[in-house]
Amino acid sequence: MFLITWCSRRAGGLAMAGTIWLTYWVISGERGHQLHGYKQHESIDSLASNAPTNNLVGPSNRVRVFAYYCLLIHLLVAIFPLRSNWALFTITKSLQKMAHIATASRDLDLAHQRRGSSTSLSSAETLTSSRELTSSSCSEAGESDIELSVDSEMTPNMIIHAIVIPNYKEENDTLRETLEVLASHPQARATYDVYLAMEQRETDVENKAMLLVNEFMRRFRSISFTVHPSNIPGELAGKGSNLAWAARQLSQRYTPAQRKDVIVTGIDADSHLLANYFTLVTTMHVAHPRTATTTLYSAPIIFDRNAHNVPAIVRVADIMWSAAGMSGLHEGSYVAPPTSVYSLPLELVDRVGGWDCDSEAIGEDLHMYLKCFFALNGNLTVRTVLSPVSQTNVTGGGRDKGLRGIGMDMKARYKQALRHMWGALDTGYALRKMAEVWRERKHTSRAFRPLHTSPDGSDGYIPQAQLDISNRTGFFSDIVTDTLEGPDYTRIFVLFHRLFEAHFLPVQMTILVIGSTLYLWLVDGAADAPGIGWIFGVCNVLRTLGFIEVGLYLFLYEKFHKICVETREKEMSDAGLTKGMHFSHRAPKKNWIDYFMVPLVATAYGSIPCAQALIWHFWTLDLVYTVSKKVTRQRGKSVSSTPEKKVETMV
Repeated sequence: MFLITWCSRRAGGLAMAGTIWLTYWVISGERGHQLHGYKQHESIDSLASNAPTNNLVGPSNRVRVFAYYCLLIHLLVAIFPLRSNWALFTITKSLQKMAHIATASRDLDLAHQRRGSSTSLSSAETLTSSRELTSSSCSEAGESDIELSVDSEMTPNMIIHAIVIPNYKEENDTLRETLEVLASHPQARATYDVYLAMEQRETDVENKAMLLVNEFMRRFRSISFTVHPSNIPGELAGKGSNLAWAARQLSQRYTPAQRKDVIVTGIDADSHLLANYFTLVTTMHVAHPRTATTTLYSAPIIFDRNAHNVPAIVRVADIMWSAAGMSGLHEGSYVAPPTSVYSLPLELVDRVGGWDCDSEAIGEDLHMYLKCFFALNGNLTVRTVLSPVSQTNVTGGGRDKGLRGIGMDMKARYKQALRHMWGALDTGYALRKMAEVWRERKHTSRAFRPLHTSPDGSDGYIPQAQLDISNRTGFFSDIVTDTLEGPDYTRIFVLFHRLFEAHFLPVQMTILVIGSTLYLWLVDGAADAPGIGWIFGVCNVLRTLGFIEVGLYLFLYEKFHKICVETREKEMSDAGLTKGMHFSHRAPKKNWIDYFMVPLVATAYGSIPCAQALIWHFWTLDLVYTVSKKVTRQRGKSVSSTPEKKVETMV
């Protein structure tokens, strides 16, 4: 068992080593043939008549395996940007329609006011039921997708949003700005329970939290803070452990009757959410009662605050990162891991035992998604919230510092890329959970208790006999029982494709591009003889097509960015929060350099950090978590100024 666990955690590194070995085997074999005075195709022809047809180690077969694996990897590389483009196109189209509805509603409301009418829009005018304006990505046939797309005041007050903001040594202005944005939402006082998830490692953290709580206590349904202890064995410092502690504390506040209508949302300290984010989540939760407690809600993210103040390579790296998250959010997708910000019902948090805190959970968003996915045998419902979340680009404080400043920003972005790629550990976690699903495939009875009363990480099935005893005796009276559907192997297959795409593909592609180039140079075009030359020709076409598709993504992104910035700016203006707030508008004439950064980004923030993470996993699973600098609202200063902030390390 230890060996299986060890290998699963290093699956990416072992796959990388296997690909390197295959490449070396093919090239060294061809080089040996060259030294003996004949080409690869000649050796194949000469051996073909004598070699058995089932020989799997002959020169012909190893070259064919190498060639067809190259083709597979290139196909996957071409598919990813194609899917991202489709997701971006459909999301942008939906956002445009929602913006038109919002504008028409505001005009109608103004017309009512001019006529002296105190009537507001009716719910029939506010609720829009349409397949064209879908805010859902799921595989459930027959369920219409209903949106509450305009009037956030129509949100049912029965739904409580528990908003957790994990943070560590963040500037007060960063947290205050995020809270001000949340407090500006019309439904904040009625439905928002805000939890500042603080860290004990931070000096004077309780006073810092109390100042913010006192400042905003009248602007939310409630606001409080939790302090995550620094001495819990087996925990790795980071967002996941902070969220896990806060979730267990907030769980105590909600009764069993309330829990089905409590939705937990985890956001970054610098995340700005539009008011309709929670409105849309509420509407989908109410509109789909059958799957309400087994649904995870995720939204696209956009870096629209300081993109104009970071180097182009950093800006494009963040755009590509958002593209990776957006690639699963298209209509009809039923595998859609969230990025940074996501929501899920408290009963689902109860079911899976909350967030994990070990090394494998450093990418807590993907890890929690996997935990929910496998706890439901792959039958997790995912719905897309058509309300992009504003984020800030990573910066090392290098603005206006010339080449040294560019290097500082690039270094800060590389550290974040390494942390993202460290999430390759989640592939091993998924492999072990898949084995668990297979072992328990015949056990459909599941039971769970409120998070604060259950053991850490409990998410297993309870035998029916034990459930019957507990029901007769009243023991564990707060236990909830459920029957799961059988494993959905199609979704599980798609999930592993996405994990391979995220954690294996960058390194595999680089190795095979270098290896195939060396091989073709050695054979000097003779690879046509064994019938595989066409494969390398197709790979060249697919590689070129992939770059074209990424260029198309950047082109489509221009409109998406424009809609998102204008929508956020309008909402912040209505709330009186634009003074000192950052809005990064894109202009194609100024951002033309972004298109030339794609190859550099793919290498510097894809292949290299991925390879480093996979190699380091052979020695350690722990990564020191660093806090990135964030752009904050400037009071009494120029909007374009960027504050200095010391980068701290969580130890």
